[in-house]
Amino acid sequence: MKYYNIVNGPMNVSAIIQGCMRMPSLSKEDAAAVIRTAFDCGINFFDHATCYGYGEAETRFAEAFPLTGLRRQDIYIQSKCGICPERREFDWTKEYILSAVDGILQRLNTDYLDMLLLHRPDLLFDPAEVADAFQMLKITGKVRWFGVSNLMPMQIELLKKYAKVPLIFNQVQLSLEQSQLIDQAFYMNNKTTDMSISRDGSLLDYCRLNDITVQAWSPLQVGMFGGTFIDNPDFADLNTVLGKIAEREGVTKAAVALAWILRHPAKMQTVIGTMNPRHIQEACEAARVTLSHHDWYALYLASGKFLP
Repeated sequence: MKYYNIVNGPMNVSAIIQGCMRMPSLSKEDAAAVIRTAFDCGINFFDHATCYGYGEAETRFAEAFPLTGLRRQDIYIQSKCGICPERREFDWTKEYILSAVDGILQRLNTDYLDMLLLHRPDLLFDPAEVADAFQMLKITGKVRWFGVSNLMPMQIELLKKYAKVPLIFNQVQLSLEQSQLIDQAFYMNNKTTDMSISRDGSLLDYCRLNDITVQAWSPLQVGMFGGTFIDNPDFADLNTVLGKIAEREGVTKAAVALAWILRHPAKMQTVIGTMNPRHIQEACEAARVTLSHHDWYALYLASGKFLP
């Protein structure tokens, strides 16, 4: 496993994060097997959100954790708040954030969160109110570090103007198929393609300049709900190149696709969501794959992109 020391944040965090969104479908015994397998493969970072199973993911994790033999201090637990599906709203009010964290801690049966991310922007957010909530959570010891999810650079700048704590993570979508976070600059000032349209305001460069670690969600996904591109006939060229590198490295195609993200010098983390212990083991093989410059571009072009 690869590990990073986060500027202004935790030390020795795994490059691969175990996402827990699908955990509500498991028994506590099966959930314990997922947690333990991930940890044994080198993952020490677990990601939640209040909207995952309406809190059931956090509850199942807490039920399962005592069965793993692990200690709370052995792992980092991250959760996110802000999406309120029951109200069909995003909510970053101080009252909601504080209440949400209390609920998270209760469901996870823990005294503190390592990381809290704000989950997609509330269009009515007051940055001073968010800053007050963060400060209270920090002072009371309920949250150690803070970040955001799916936020544009200027929204982060607005928060930073008021926040007294560093914002050190931004969780956004990124994969070989959804690669605009990386490649939009490739096509700048090119009126012949929609790929020249900036959809994130140079977010990756901004995060690198400001010591914000990007966490890539849905790293094997087509769009938001299109399933995986692994062994997808619509991505035959990509799977051919993935297969050749996978055979060479003795890993799966999925591991190569994850390694493509980890190869980037921004030192991004990538979030896996599988609840299959064998697939977790296979995914973690990505950390030992070192793609060459040529490998990286070969995969990029095989995903359907072109050089300007």
